[in-house]
Amino acid sequence: MKTDKNPLPIFATFILTFFLLSATSAQADIRLPRLLSDGAILQRGKPVEIWGWADEGEKITVEFAGENYVHTTKSGRWSVKLPKQKAGGPHKFVIRGNNTIELQDIWFGDLWVAAGQSNIELPLRRVAQRYPEVIPNTNLPQIRQFSVPLTYAVDDVREDYEKGSWKTATPENLPEFSAVGFFFAEALWQQYQVPIGILSLAVGGSPAQAWVSEDVLQKYPHYQAEAERFKNPDYLAKIAKQDKAASDAWYSKAQQHDQGLQSEKPWHTEQTSNQQWQTFNIPGRLKEQKIDFTNGVIWLKKTFELSAEQAKSENATLWLGVLVDGDETYVNGIKVGSVGYQYPPRIYPVQPGILKPGKNTVTVRLTSYTSNPGAVEDKTYALDLGNQKIDLSGEWRYKIGMQSGPMPATTTLHYLPGSLFKAKLAPAFDVNIKGVLWYQGESNVERSKSPHIPEKLLPTTSSAEEYASLLPDLIRDWRKHFNQGDLPFLFVQLPNFLPAQPEPAESAWADLRQAQAKALKVKNTGMVVAIDTGEWNDIHPLNKKDVGQRLALQARKIAYGEKSLVASGPTVKSVKRKGNQLIVTFKNTGKGLQIRGESPKHIAIAGEDKKFVWAKAEIKGNELLVWSDKIVKPVWVRYAWADNPEGANIYNSEGLPAGPFEVE
Repeated sequence: MKTDKNPLPIFATFILTFFLLSATSAQADIRLPRLLSDGAILQRGKPVEIWGWADEGEKITVEFAGENYVHTTKSGRWSVKLPKQKAGGPHKFVIRGNNTIELQDIWFGDLWVAAGQSNIELPLRRVAQRYPEVIPNTNLPQIRQFSVPLTYAVDDVREDYEKGSWKTATPENLPEFSAVGFFFAEALWQQYQVPIGILSLAVGGSPAQAWVSEDVLQKYPHYQAEAERFKNPDYLAKIAKQDKAASDAWYSKAQQHDQGLQSEKPWHTEQTSNQQWQTFNIPGRLKEQKIDFTNGVIWLKKTFELSAEQAKSENATLWLGVLVDGDETYVNGIKVGSVGYQYPPRIYPVQPGILKPGKNTVTVRLTSYTSNPGAVEDKTYALDLGNQKIDLSGEWRYKIGMQSGPMPATTTLHYLPGSLFKAKLAPAFDVNIKGVLWYQGESNVERSKSPHIPEKLLPTTSSAEEYASLLPDLIRDWRKHFNQGDLPFLFVQLPNFLPAQPEPAESAWADLRQAQAKALKVKNTGMVVAIDTGEWNDIHPLNKKDVGQRLALQARKIAYGEKSLVASGPTVKSVKRKGNQLIVTFKNTGKGLQIRGESPKHIAIAGEDKKFVWAKAEIKGNELLVWSDKIVKPVWVRYAWADNPEGANIYNSEGLPAGPFEVE
C-alpha cells in the first residue's frame, strides 16, 4: 500500500500547523490590566508604573510624551516606570510588542480606593430622592470611577480584574457612582481642580476579615481555619451545592404552595375578592399587630380612588417605604416592581395606562424569610402623581398564601476571610494611589456564627474588642501591600441606627464606634463622625453628602497638607473631677464648642460601679461640665453612647459633631 513520507496526512498537517501558529500568535499578544485602560486616572506626583503580560523574553516598548521606555518580559510579566507627572491630560500611551495597544484619554490626578461595605458602595441612584439635582445637572468628566463588580477568591490571589472600566461623572454614568465617593471627589475637585479617580471596591455586608491577607489571618486562628477549609475545592463545591439546594427548595415551596399563585384567580389580579381578607396597618410589623405569620408568603392589598384627571398622570411613582423581606408589587394586576430583600427602598414607576378613574388596587406579594416581617415605620407609603400624593398608609388587607419555617442558613462565599482581599483588592496593588476611604463596621458589630469554624477556636473576646485589633491590622496590611509608605487611610465611624432608648444603656454599636476610634492611634489616619447622618430605621441612610464632604476635609488635612484645617469634630483632650463634677476638656473645637439646642444632651455619668444616669451639663469655653445629684463622686462619663444617640448635640464652630466617647 502506498503511503506518504510524512506520517500525517497533508490536510492534517496543514490544520496542525494552522493551530500552532494561531496559538503562538495568541500567546504572544501583550495584555494590560483593566485598570490601565482608556479614561484612566493615574496618580500624579509619584513614579508611574505601566505593566502587563506577554511571552517570555518578548521586548515591550511604551511610548509616552515623545519618549520610549523598554522592558523585556520576565516570568510572563513586563513593566516600565515613568517619571513623576503633573496633574493634567488627556494623554496617550502606545504599547508595542507582538501587537500594539493604544491607551487614550489618560489623565494624571489623585486616585483614591473606596472600600468597605454597602454604605460606601451605595450608588447615587439610591439617594436620588434626597439629591434630585445631582445626576441630571452634573458634568464633571475629570472625576472618574472604576467600579469592580462582585468577585472573590478562596484560593490564589488574583492578578487582574475580569470586568470593570473607567466612567466619567456625567449624567449617563452617575447613577452607578458611589454616592460617598462622588461627593468626596466633588469636594476635592472644587478645592484643587485636580482630576480625581475613585477605585470603587466595596461589597455590601462584607466583614472586615474578608479584606485582609493570609498573613493577618494567622493572628486570628478562627478566621484562618475557616479560610483554610474553603481552599479545599471539594469542600467548597459541597457547601455551595448544599446551600443552593436548600435555598432553591425553600423558594420552590414558597412558589408551589402559595395559594395566592395557585388559585384559579391569582390574588394579584383585579378579579380577586377582598371579602375574606383581614386588616393590617401599614407601616407596621405583623407580630406587633398579633398576626400569626413569620415565614413564607403573605399578600397585602390596598384600594384607593382616583379621579379621571389623576388617573391620567404620566409620572406616577409608587412609594412603599421599606418592606421585610422580598416583594412583588402590582397595581391593578400589572407588576410594577420587585426587590428580593429588605434594604432597598421600594420606589416603583407606574407606567401610563395602568391607573384608572375610580377604584385602584395595590397588591404586594411579600416573601418573609427572617423573623420580623412587615412595613418599616417612618417611611413614605404613597402614590406620587407629581403634583400631589395619595396617602397609602393606614388600613390594608392581608391574606396568608403559605407558611413555612425560616430559610436555612447559607454561607456567603464572598464574606469568607481573605476572599475580597484576594480578588477585589490585590489586583490594584501595582497602581500608585493617593489614599484609602473605608466605610465598614456594621457587619462586625456582632460576630457571625460560622458553622465552618471549630468550636475550640471560637474567640472569647467581644466583637468590638476584636475589631479594635482587626482594623489597625487591616490598615497596616494594606499599606504593606501597596508599598507606598503610610498611605492616608480615612474611615467613617458607624452612624446612628436602631430605635433610641430612653435611659442610659450598654450598646454594641457604641462599643464598635469606640473600637473604630482607637484606630486613630495609627499614623496618618482620619475618622469621620457620622452619628448625625443616620436613620434609626434604615441601615442605609440617604445622607451621603455630609459623609463624603467630611471625608474630603480629612483628606485635605492628612493627604493634602492643610495642617491648620479643622477637619474633625471636638475630641476629648482630658477629663478631671472637681467636687461632684467631671470637667471634660476638648480639642479640635475651632473657634469653640457649640450646642445645637438649649443645653448639652445625651450625656451620662457614673461612679466606680459604672451604673450610668443622665447628667446635667453646660459648656464653658472648650470645657464640658457634667454632674448629677444622684452621683456624689463621679468617675465615668459617656457621651452619645447608644446605638442611636438621638439628641446628641455637641459640635464645633465648623459644624462638625463630637464623636461618642467613654472616659474615666
